[in-house]
Amino acid sequence: MTAVHIIGGGLAGSEAAWQLAERGVSVVLHEMRGVRGTEAHKTDKLAELVCSNTFKSTEVSNAHGLLKAEMRLLGSMVLECADAARVPGGSALTVDRDVFSGGVHERVTQHPRISVVREEAVTLPSPGIIATGPLTSDALAEEIRGRLGVESLAFYDAIAPIVDVDSLDHDVVFRASRYGKETMPGEGDEGAYLNCPMSREQYEGFLDAIGVADQATAHEFDKVPYFEGCMPVEEIARRGRESLRFGPMKPVGLRDPRTGREAYAIVQLRMEDKGGRMWNLVGFQTRLRYPEQQRVFRMIPGLENAEFLRFGSIHRNSYVNSPAALTPHLSLRSDAQVLFAGQITGVEGYTESTATGLLAGINLARMLAGEEPVVPPPTTMLGALYRYLREAAPKHFQPMNANFGLMDDLNERVKDKKVKRERLAERGLAAMTEWRDAHSLVGAPR
Repeated sequence: MTAVHIIGGGLAGSEAAWQLAERGVSVVLHEMRGVRGTEAHKTDKLAELVCSNTFKSTEVSNAHGLLKAEMRLLGSMVLECADAARVPGGSALTVDRDVFSGGVHERVTQHPRISVVREEAVTLPSPGIIATGPLTSDALAEEIRGRLGVESLAFYDAIAPIVDVDSLDHDVVFRASRYGKETMPGEGDEGAYLNCPMSREQYEGFLDAIGVADQATAHEFDKVPYFEGCMPVEEIARRGRESLRFGPMKPVGLRDPRTGREAYAIVQLRMEDKGGRMWNLVGFQTRLRYPEQQRVFRMIPGLENAEFLRFGSIHRNSYVNSPAALTPHLSLRSDAQVLFAGQITGVEGYTESTATGLLAGINLARMLAGEEPVVPPPTTMLGALYRYLREAAPKHFQPMNANFGLMDDLNERVKDKKVKRERLAERGLAAMTEWRDAHSLVGAPR
């Protein structure tokens, strides 16, 4: 059988390589890190996480939780590695990023049917999968634009800072999860987040400071629209004095143990590593210059002497106008065996990117075996995402996270939002199971 070439060793590329190899297909995985770095990556390991360290919710009544549950039904290798690297994060699947990437790297590189080649690929292979993600090289991006006949779009994601736990003032910072929710086994009632409570005066002073802080700018940054799910904290602040209090600094469901009351605003920190040494400022993606990050973020109560282990930054995110250029299974219209996967398709988020890699691997294996590509029904979260990438208006196409609004509605009217989501999830999992079994997608011999 012809070897498949996959370009990009991130989440989508690694998952796609695994799915193909597990179905008896020889894979050559091309990854340029190791011979050429990027502005966001720090290592040359496969599946390195460059933004947050969370795959979001594990609850099936949450859109991201449902998508993960569907992926587990299809045998996702990346989620298995995420489970093995999990650290406390409330109801979120939060991982130690080094343990996680190390796990994926080991499984992929040691698979007998996968070869990893360290080079910058500049052509589109057939059969193959392009999973280069938000940091596609300029040369390959030009090749993609030439083949698609449409302009690829671009925006910039922002990365949140990480601080050292020992540098925090634990007389001020308290540990708790919103409404006391904690799904990590064995963690008891301690809570998954560190919380920095703010009074109204402190909040107002913080807004004044961030409003005049110096930002890093370069080239077209100021003209590029940010994706709503990864908006820099200073951009949120510009939308109004209450925007942060109703966004990442929402105090609802968290009581300050010193007062027994909710604070006026809260900054939450989420654990980054299994040892609990590094903590991420949740929702504080930023483009402030490094000295300004220290000055402004140290105004947060409990962070006055914070040691920044990683500063926030911005990175390019390139993506294809999928509804204008690709087929329903995300391939070139001129060659069904050249598929796209990951963020370059216009999905946003770790779980969504991995899911497209999973399905790309499944479909390319099917086509090589003489079968037709398949896409789950829109009553599933994965199928609903693919429908969005197929049917969104090309003129206004923007990247999309998993959300219940993408799915077909229920045939009954349900007023309670929680109950409705539970029923959507129940229907989605049943539909995915039926679709998986109908196409015999699990249990292929290794």
